[in-house]
Amino acid sequence: MAKKVELKTKVNDASVESFLNSIEDEQKRADCFEILKLMKQVTKEAPKMWGASIVGFGSYHYKSSGGREGDWMLTGFSPRKQNLTLYLMSGFDLHKDLLKKLGKHKTSVGCLYLKKLDDVDKKVLKELVTVSVKTMKKLGNK
Repeated sequence: MAKKVELKTKVNDASVESFLNSIEDEQKRADCFEILKLMKQVTKEAPKMWGASIVGFGSYHYKSSGGREGDWMLTGFSPRKQNLTLYLMSGFDLHKDLLKKLGKHKTSVGCLYLKKLDDVDKKVLKELVTVSVKTMKKLGNK
């Protein structure tokens, strides 16, 4: 029987706008509001706070090969100290061509790290988010 995982980072009712407005760095705050707009357009979902510092959109249900299952955001972002972190849950193996066109970035598993939005092609970024969300919607419905 699948074991439902109790995650530390949970969706909550905290204000996304208040959280973003509390970002001290003016450029990072502006970039976050632009990412917020982009992710709203792509997902057609209202943003929700996940934990204290992640803005997430939508959700999907997952079941791991190890028998664990739970719910997680389709996509999201967080203004971390070092980078803007975008959560593209489909990973990057399928997106190598898009990543080559993106601009200055780093990746790990499902995280895309950007110093600032001006470092990347925003059309390519929107395409990456769109492909990831579509992939996760398909996977989450199985």
